[in-house]
Amino acid sequence: MTPADVVVALAFGVWGVGLTLLFPSPPHPLVPLTTGGELAVTVVLTVVLLFRRTRPVVVALLTAALVLVLPGTWFLYGAIYAAGAHLRDRVHLWWLVPLLFAASFVGGQGWIGFRVNDHAFLLFASVLVALAGLYVGTRRELIAAAHERADRAEETARAEERARLAAEMHDVVTHRVNLMVLQAGALQATTTDPAVGQAAEELRTSGRAALAELRDLVGVLRTGEPAAGSPTAPAAADRNAVAGLVAESRAVGVDVTCSEHGDPTTLTPTVQRTLARVVQESLSNARKHARGAHVTVEVHYDRGARLAVIDSGGTPDPDLAATGGGAGLDGLRRRVAMVGGTLEAGPEAAGFAVRARLPAYVPTTT
Repeated sequence: MTPADVVVALAFGVWGVGLTLLFPSPPHPLVPLTTGGELAVTVVLTVVLLFRRTRPVVVALLTAALVLVLPGTWFLYGAIYAAGAHLRDRVHLWWLVPLLFAASFVGGQGWIGFRVNDHAFLLFASVLVALAGLYVGTRRELIAAAHERADRAEETARAEERARLAAEMHDVVTHRVNLMVLQAGALQATTTDPAVGQAAEELRTSGRAALAELRDLVGVLRTGEPAAGSPTAPAAADRNAVAGLVAESRAVGVDVTCSEHGDPTTLTPTVQRTLARVVQESLSNARKHARGAHVTVEVHYDRGARLAVIDSGGTPDPDLAATGGGAGLDGLRRRVAMVGGTLEAGPEAAGFAVRARLPAYVPTTT
């Protein structure tokens, strides 16, 4: 029931009360009523008309029954219009309109002093109102169908654009990262310095991980689903993802302390991956925008997860800060919201903080 339904029903009710008070009853009612009785029937018809959108057949049948005791009421045309505009199966109109007209005819004992012109006009008015309802209902359905077709066309266009972006990403980025991995391998094979060899191996490992994650992203862009066997597929390694990300940041010189409380295995793989992405993006932002800062990562696992990544403030790294697109936190918020969690990020007294709350599993509806 919408506000429009209430307004329309009240308008009919006020109109019906006014007619009842200003004009006498029809000359030959089947069931003679006092003015109070007519007003009571008008109130009932007003309440019935509230459901004209959701229950048009029920409204028509109840109106037909009440018209037997209050013939000539304008609620008759309201019920006919509602049947034409809101019935899903328009076949019912072929018997509902005659039924309503017949109820009015019987209620007013139209055979007494029968005049063809009067009843022909009433029948014509009933058919005209039904056709008006049919027009409005059909037009509404056509508009809804047009919107649906436009949405499908837009979704198709988006899918094609995703496929195009995936192809470009694969061709351009993968080529460059492959060159980096090959060059790191060549450096490892030719160097005699153990430190350089270790750095080259770490570079190769990071490059291979980047290629695997890129393959997963390309799969999402193309099909909407992660690529099989990709790092974002459920895996036992997700349980130690936070510690691994912290270790990576320490390896490149970031001062990070990490504390985890509880059992991470209580989270489903999807939530574990989301948690890892939040930590990954938060540490990446700290490296870019808070160089030299101390970063604290704290995770509590208890019927879900509560995460806080706080840096103590620092100076931005101009080279790294320039590589960001400025949409990382917005993307995180959307990703966290998709699994039913919340994420807040912003400056605090201690520095910049990212705080997230995640459920133990992704809520579903049945």
